[in-house]
Amino acid sequence: MMSLTSAQLIAQDVAVLKYKGGGDWYSNPTALPNLVKYCNDNIDTNINENIQTVEVGSIDIFQFPLLHMTGHGNVFFSDDDAENLRKYLISGGFLHIDDNYGMEPYITKELKKVFPNNELREIPKNHEIFNSAYNFPNGLPKIHEHDGKAPQALGIFHENRLVLLFTFESDLGDGWEDQEVHNDPEDVREKALKMGANIVKYAFSN
Repeated sequence: MMSLTSAQLIAQDVAVLKYKGGGDWYSNPTALPNLVKYCNDNIDTNINENIQTVEVGSIDIFQFPLLHMTGHGNVFFSDDDAENLRKYLISGGFLHIDDNYGMEPYITKELKKVFPNNELREIPKNHEIFNSAYNFPNGLPKIHEHDGKAPQALGIFHENRLVLLFTFESDLGDGWEDQEVHNDPEDVREKALKMGANIVKYAFSN
């Protein structure tokens, strides 16, 4: 079984996860580059600012301690995709899925292929991911309004390690994008970037 070597775990690289199904995996193109720059400037990371794209079923995912996935619509994992992703996650990798609006019913269904016996569950507000670099005592911040619902941080745990974070009704990635894309106020963008920095720091150190 392939696993992440210690050298790979020390590597500070992130990638966008490309998936099948027709959903816009490529949305928010400025989001991850801006988050990486913010982390390099503020929390002593040294992440490659040239963001790569990897496919779910590719062995290339094992090069990255952190994968980021987003979109608005349909997601489909083949059995091989699901098996590859499961191996990646249980061998030390971390996946952050940011629902850009409309992704939740599809990703919830596909994650059952990855972890058939493991449900997404609410991450408690005292979890390390909410205070690894910056303190969020109330949990996940709300960045964009869609349906008037509270933001939710849902996760999948393997042997007590959070291996997958699903941010729902928050839209962190919109807050990471260039300011002119969504015209978010500076304080809202700052909140989004700080929470993103927490995710990065957590993923690199757990």
